[in-house]
This record gives sequence, structure tokens and C-alpha cells, in this order.
Amino acid sequence: MAQKIAIAVIHGIGQANPEFADRQSPNYASGIAARLQQEMIRLLPQVPDADLQLIVEPMYWAPVVQKPQDELFERLQIRQRLSRFFGLREFIFHSLADSIAYQPIADPEEQIYEDIHSRFAETLGRLTDQAGEQAPLCVIAHSLGSAIASNFLWDLQHGRRPTIARDNPLERGDTFSLFYTLGSQIPFWSLRFRNFGTPIQVPSPQLPRIYPNLQGQWLNFYDRNDLLGYPIEGINEEYRQVVKDREVKVGNLLTGWNTLSHNEYWRSPAVIKPIAEGLAGVWRQVNL
Repeated sequence: MAQKIAIAVIHGIGQANPEFADRQSPNYASGIAARLQQEMIRLLPQVPDADLQLIVEPMYWAPVVQKPQDELFERLQIRQRLSRFFGLREFIFHSLADSIAYQPIADPEEQIYEDIHSRFAETLGRLTDQAGEQAPLCVIAHSLGSAIASNFLWDLQHGRRPTIARDNPLERGDTFSLFYTLGSQIPFWSLRFRNFGTPIQVPSPQLPRIYPNLQGQWLNFYDRNDLLGYPIEGINEEYRQVVKDREVKVGNLLTGWNTLSHNEYWRSPAVIKPIAEGLAGVWRQVNL
């Protein structure tokens, strides 16, 4: 039986915003999942059911921050008292609130940071059940979700696992192979450290024990018109060694030239095709 690929998809900022209800569904990853599966059929024509070789699970962390954000939004009477600029005020409010709420604090009982990481661990658990304990792990993360994924994987690589995680290769992060960041805000998070910190290792340093010949990849996609997404490899020399930036053009005539391009990576062939090529390459390496 062929070894399937496990894919965790992590959404970004603003997903708790009721103005963007089409993007806050727990099934937000269904579109990119379908596009990747179609690409797998194209890239692996000799493989029966090539689309079924991908197991995709969304990491849905918006509910962790939604309730306190909604409460603060109403207390400030933003709808009644402040101009809305075609919904952009709500988008910016919830986007900033997501980033600030995620900051770790001293009291572990009050940490949204830990609650969000527990959601990530649960996602890896579902992937393990469906794809197997040794399934190569791909993480696709958008916006603030890329910082969440980076922090979570950093914790795993430094022995800090959520208590709910089971002791198997996938849930330990040992099979982590591919990392794709879209419209990332990782550069902002690097400001917390001298010389802007050190990146996670891609692939996992434990991967050669399971798949000695498997090559990892970290691609960071950004659109210069996206005011919320940035290049990463220039942060410092250590980042330059592990991540490659790829400038893309996403969106359409209405969204491609402005901040709304931030939500268009999910649908762009310039993003989907390179990710699918990476997934197909990993599948070949572990199965052929």
C-alpha cells in the first residue's frame, strides 16, 4: 500500500471576522485541497487514485480568538461610532487583534498561544489517524498562520510537545518535510530576537531516520501588492539557508492590486502548482 502524504493547512489573520464569513468556515481548506488533488492527478498520471494520496486537514484556530474579539468589538461600538471603509476597518481590527491575542503571556492558564497550539496538535492527531504515523508531513500556512506554524514546529523541534499529543513520528514532528508559507508575517515575529532569531529546520532533523533520502523544502510566496505578506529569506543568513522566497502575482482585476490580494493565494496557480510539484516529488521519493 502506498504511503500517503499528510497536509496541515493553517489559516491566517482576520478569519474570525464575521464580515468574511465565507472564509471562517472550518472547511476553509476544501478549495486548496481540491486544487492540489487535481494537480496530483496531472503530475502522477500512472498512479491510480493519485488525488487520494493527499490527506488534508485544516487547523481551525479562529474560534479561540473570536469570542473575546467580538466582545471587544461591541464594547467599542465600532459599528455605530466609527466609519467602516467598505469593511476594511473590521478586517484590520480583527487582523491586529489576532496577532496581539496570540502573543504568549506569563500565566499559562490564560494563554491563547497554548490553546491555538493545542488545536495544531489535534490536527496532527487527525492526520496520523488517516495517513499513518510515518506519513511525510507538509504544512501550508497563510499570513499569521505561518508564524503560528513556525512557533509550533520550533517547539516540537526543541522538545516542547503539547500534552495531548501522542508519541509517534508524525505527532512529534519527525516526519515534517515540506513548509509552504503564503503572505507571511514571520518577519514581524523575528523582531523579538537578537539578529532576528533562527528559523525552524526544514525538513525535521529527525526525518533521515525514517526517510534517509527524502529532501525537504520551504517556499515562501508573497505578492508585492499584499501589504500583509513579506519576503523571509533576507531576515538573516540562517533563514537564507533554509527558505526560498517566490514572488507571485495573485488575485484578479478587483483584488490583485490592493490589500485584498492577501486572501488570494489559496486560488492562485502560481502558488498551487509549485506546492503540488513538491508533494508529488515527496510521494515519488517514499513510494517508488
